[in-house]
Amino acid sequence: MLLIRRAEREGDRWSGQLAFPGGRWGEGDADLIATARRETLEEVGLDLTDAPLLGALDDLAPRTSALPPIVVRPFVFSVSTADLPMTNAEVADAWWIPLELFEGDGVFGPMEYSRYGTLIRSVGYHLPVGVLWGMTERILTPMLGLLR
Repeated sequence: MLLIRRAEREGDRWSGQLAFPGGRWGEGDADLIATARRETLEEVGLDLTDAPLLGALDDLAPRTSALPPIVVRPFVFSVSTADLPMTNAEVADAWWIPLELFEGDGVFGPMEYSRYGTLIRSVGYHLPVGVLWGMTERILTPMLGLLR
């Protein structure tokens, strides 16, 4: 599984958090699949042009009005490479995480996050690179369920 840590940027509500590569649709994108491919190439240097598209997951939106009213459509691709990803200015770091790691004892569980003076209690995946939670957890958990 390819994960990134978003770069710290002022005004970015998701700064520094673990996420999947991806981003906003652009006028040059034929569709949202093209957006996913372009954003992945830009953010981590992974070319998904010939990568098989396994499918799209359910659309997601933030659960709080404190975040922008966006809709995220996750796409899942299969790649045969495990080359170390390159990063751009939007991405602080990137890793390939073995799927088995997400299934380990104590990996999924309660977490707390403090930002802008607010304490958030939720659930997440406690990984060696940090805690994956929020919308990324809401994408990952159902996908792992499909893989079981």
